[in-house]
Amino acid sequence: MSHRRRSLWLNRDLTEDAEGGAFSHERWNPLQPEESTEEPAPPPPPKKRRFGLAASALAVSLLALGTGAAALLFGDLRGTDNEPAELVSDEKDKGLKRTDIGNVYSKAGDGVVSVQSRGGRGVASGTGFVVASDGTIVTNAHVVQGADEARVRFGDTARQVDAKVVGTDTSTDLAVLKVDPDKAGGLKPLTLANSDDVQVGDQAVAIGHPFGLDRTATAGIISGVGREIQAPNGFAIDEAIQTDAPINPGNSGGPLIDAKGRVIGVNSQIAAAGGGGNVGIGFAVPANTVKEVVPRLQRGEEIERPYLGVTTSAAPGGGAQVQGTEPAGPASNAGIETGDIVKKSDGKGIDEPEDVAESIKTRKPGERVKVVVERAGVERTVEVTLGTRPEKAP
Repeated sequence: MSHRRRSLWLNRDLTEDAEGGAFSHERWNPLQPEESTEEPAPPPPPKKRRFGLAASALAVSLLALGTGAAALLFGDLRGTDNEPAELVSDEKDKGLKRTDIGNVYSKAGDGVVSVQSRGGRGVASGTGFVVASDGTIVTNAHVVQGADEARVRFGDTARQVDAKVVGTDTSTDLAVLKVDPDKAGGLKPLTLANSDDVQVGDQAVAIGHPFGLDRTATAGIISGVGREIQAPNGFAIDEAIQTDAPINPGNSGGPLIDAKGRVIGVNSQIAAAGGGGNVGIGFAVPANTVKEVVPRLQRGEEIERPYLGVTTSAAPGGGAQVQGTEPAGPASNAGIETGDIVKKSDGKGIDEPEDVAESIKTRKPGERVKVVVERAGVERTVEVTLGTRPEKAP
């Protein structure tokens, strides 16, 4: 079985033959044997039955239950005067008590919107959610890729509102939209949680528009934290949250919500088996990344990230072994070579490949950092002038 991760915009495949494969009519309706034309043999003569004490007692018990049930059934339905009985109802009954998930949906559902955009790749549909009363909406970058304008729909009405694409950041797969709050009506912004507090086993609720089904809620748990997923531009998104809450195409950009109704992540990808569909492995960009990126996009900033220009893999004794350097890139210019093992970067210890990018995360292009590498068993320190991350991974 092959597994691949799929982004979650709406994309139905209607070409599959419904009468083929494992669910074919032929498989589940096999031919029945032909009816016999021979006369059946006459039944044997009845035998005398003998009942023991235990059997008699059992029969009496069953009959008593049957009689009582019959009296309850017919007596209550007919009433004492053979008239139809009045149906019992409680005028004060306001329905069953809401479940915890129902409470989460009630609290957060009105802040979730449907998003549709038209860009260079055609029409894309996904989900978004309101984060500010001024009409700011967050969604995935891949939902509005190549588009300047989008349309959003609030609730389960058919009314759509025009939205401006304020900015996108493909390195985190996040985008910011803006609607006129007067045209949108009463906006209900969702609260962003501290995603660093999320733990495996916590409750998770996904609300979105999978396959165009309005504000669908699914629930599960947090299955993993600190995952690494691939952004649309090929670079890594760190600290992603894994969940088994069912998310499907159309959920892209929708919120992953905790038990208190707060957003802990933005649903972005699923692991798919074969032809696709949910297999219980979904990934969300963490809320803390949203807090970092969205304000910069709101200000109209073009987000630039530092770049070292190396590809690495895990080193047998710890650290990150350099598998390649970008020609004339920052690391190459500083003298880092293929085969070197990165031990430290900007004063931070490197235990695994992901630590290399994390070590320079807060730095800016043009700044200089010291990198300790081991070559042929000897450690040496080089100074690297950080570059600007390209639009796509090499």
